[in-house]
Amino acid sequence: MPENIVKPYQEEGSKKEQVTTMFDNIASKYDLLNGVLTLGIDKSWRKKAVAELNPEIHQKILDVATGTADIAIEINNQISPQEIIGLDISPEMINYGDKKVEKKEMTSVISLEVGDSENMRFEDGYFDATTVSFGARNFGNLEKGLSEMHRVTRPGGKIVILEFSKPRMFPFKQGYNFYFKYILPNIGKMTSKDPKAYKYLYESVQAFPDYDNFADILRKIGFRSVVWTPLTLGICTIYTGIK
Repeated sequence: MPENIVKPYQEEGSKKEQVTTMFDNIASKYDLLNGVLTLGIDKSWRKKAVAELNPEIHQKILDVATGTADIAIEINNQISPQEIIGLDISPEMINYGDKKVEKKEMTSVISLEVGDSENMRFEDGYFDATTVSFGARNFGNLEKGLSEMHRVTRPGGKIVILEFSKPRMFPFKQGYNFYFKYILPNIGKMTSKDPKAYKYLYESVQAFPDYDNFADILRKIGFRSVVWTPLTLGICTIYTGIK
């Protein structure tokens, strides 16, 4: 099934519209569920992704699909850049992200805004680096979203993407698939008012072009020196590239 066909709900409406609705619905539980569903490992994944940035040359950074601003906050913690802008299509996710940024007293560096990853307001080459964490598979049009990230990154700038991938090692692969397909949606049902979001998580990960397939898309768009690094036996992968 092509990546851009997988949508959270069965009814009519574009993937982009449905993803917005889904994240608006689960925003209040998003951080809690992330920790529970990944057993807290997601924090170490984010730290490793942000460690790909260089504090000496990456001072203006865009975090696409920023959600509740976890990556933006981690970037500020690790490298203290001049400016971080977090962009997300879900107003409710931005609302919760704003509260976290304000509580951590980071508003002088981090600003969050509602926006479409496939049609961004920023000028060409404005950012030293662009990032996206667990959001690329939610783009309505994957190549268009990545092309926009390429456009707003300056020549020589870096892209860092953290995304779920499909483990390949037996028997871990089988256990992972069972957990994501059967256990995770049931946890979502008990804790979220939108259990379909967790069924979508499994389906979107299965459909996403990971590893070399995703690296090839980044190269096609125009990034060079593309490298991918699997984490936790391939549950997720860090992808990097240079414009």
